[in-house]
This record gives sequence, structure tokens and C-alpha cells, in this order.
Amino acid sequence: MTQYEKIVIRTQENYVRYHEVYAAGGTPYQLSEKAAAPYAEQIARLVRSVEDADCVLVGGASGLSAAGGGDFYYTDTPSFRKYFGKFAEKYHFKGAFAGMHSPFRGPEERWGYLATFLHTTLHAPLRAPYRDLDILLKGKDFHILTTNQDTQFVKLYPESDVSEIQGDHRFMQCSRCCSDDTWNAEKLIDGMFEALGDGTSIPPEMIPRCPHCGCEAFPWVRGYGNFLEGTKYEGEYAKVSEYLSTHREKKILFLELGVGRLTPMFIQEPFWYLTLNLPQTSYISVNNRYNYMPVEIEDRGMVILDDIGRVLADAARLKTTGSLSVASGTNGEDNG
Repeated sequence: MTQYEKIVIRTQENYVRYHEVYAAGGTPYQLSEKAAAPYAEQIARLVRSVEDADCVLVGGASGLSAAGGGDFYYTDTPSFRKYFGKFAEKYHFKGAFAGMHSPFRGPEERWGYLATFLHTTLHAPLRAPYRDLDILLKGKDFHILTTNQDTQFVKLYPESDVSEIQGDHRFMQCSRCCSDDTWNAEKLIDGMFEALGDGTSIPPEMIPRCPHCGCEAFPWVRGYGNFLEGTKYEGEYAKVSEYLSTHREKKILFLELGVGRLTPMFIQEPFWYLTLNLPQTSYISVNNRYNYMPVEIEDRGMVILDDIGRVLADAARLKTTGSLSVASGTNGEDNG
């Protein structure tokens, strides 16, 4: 088991121990009450912190994609209606994730929905916050850790620089985990989506099957089924663990972007733990809803409580032009 996975397991145990606190949107940690600096000073500090760090470990969660328009996962937004409207009207769910648990009339319709979901994320353009983050990281030694499954980061960076620890919409696995195998299914997804047309079901012969046992396949993502924690999964954790191992003596900036209250155990709390235990490190969180930072690291940390799209756009502008002008926010949801 890798170093980072061990830290995650420790924070997962904490999540179970204090489940009622987390379920209410809280945290068992004593949080800092330090007053926030003015917005312009926070942006300047963010840019300066990235520049001064020897390396940056970015933790990107769902709030990052939501800030760029990918806000259809949890709520009934215009983009949700645009991509999933025909299913929502039929089954009355709100948010793409809710649709994953909808009682579809058969596997053909369930795969019609899955094909729509996967096709929508795989063919989404690179969202603005990711482009601005890339400008902010330009010239730096960095690694990306993400719970997002929407492939935004791997559209931008080599897979060796990205740890997708919650899965990836491009890949499928056996629904029964009959083997330690995942396979690229992008062409299959495109074919199913094209076959849908204006309907909600695919032909039965197009239902994806495991090439080993013939059982129904399933997207290689945590949260909807029997997620395969095999070689590929361990490989994702190995990348971030190796990065930490080779950089632990350096000045690491842990940059957390868009972590909500559903999964604090994968990015947020491990970042807190590492900041506390590695003396040269620092921590910055950008979040549009939660001002969470333990009091133990407040002297080496900062939370920017604002729209992530606005923050990254202003930081990129300050880095490239040397001046800061106010960017309008996109008010994306932060739930991951």
C-alpha cells in the first residue's frame, strides 16, 4: 500500500468515527478563526506562494470543474437540462449523479443514460479554470491529484503528472471485478451515444460486456458500483506517493481547489496532515462555500473564500500582467 493511500485510510477512519459531524457539513477539527485578508492581498499571496514554492501538489475536486460550467452533477441547472433533460423529464431526478441511481426500465435505458453522461464529460472543452491554473503553474515543478473523473486534467497534462484516484470516465471494468483489467471505452461510448438519437435507450447488443467473463461492464469510477481497486488504481496512488517521497524535503505548496463535504478524506484532510507534519510546507485552499482550515496550520495556510473561476482568472492575470483587475465569478457549485 502506498504512502498517500495510507493517509487516506487514516482520514476515512476519522470520517466514520465522526460521521454525524461530517453529514451535517461540519468537521471534527478545530478550525482557524483568523480574519481573512482583503481579496487583492489574498490573490497576491497565492501568486507569490506558487512562485516561492519549490513544487506544488494540486488537489482538484468537483468545485473546480463546476466553476468552469460543469455544474450539472448535483443540481438542476441549465447545463443539466441541456445535456440530461430528456432523462430528467422522464424520471424526475435533479443532477447527473442522482440519475446514476434512477430506476431505469432496463439495461438498455440505463446504458443510454450512462452513455450520455460519459459522452458529455469526455467531449467537454477544457474549462477556463483549468487554463488559468495552467498559467499559474507555468514553469513550476508540480503534480496533480484529483477526485474528478471528468478527464479535464488529462486533457491538459501527461498522465504521468496526474493521479486520478477516483477513476476516469474513459475506462471500463467488469461489473463483477472478475479480473484486474480496465480498458479504454471512448469509441464504444461515442457509438452508444450516436445510437441513442432522440431516444433514451441503446440497442441491447451494444450493452458493454467484460471481454473476460461476458458479464455487463461498468465505468471505472467510484460511487456507482463495484469500483475495481486493482493495478490501475494502485498506480494512480503510486504516482502521487512517489512525488511526495521525492519532494518531501522541499518547500511544497499544497493547493486545494474545490473540495466539498462529501469527500474531504481524499484531498483536504491528507493535505492538512501533510502540512502539519512536513515543516517546510504550506497550504492554500480556494473554495466558494467552506472556510475550513485547522488552527494548527493557520500560520502556514490560507483559505480564499470566493468563486474558484474568479480567483484563478485573477491570479493568472496578476502573474502575466503584474496587475489585478476584478474578474466576474461563475458561482459554480462546490460539492466534491
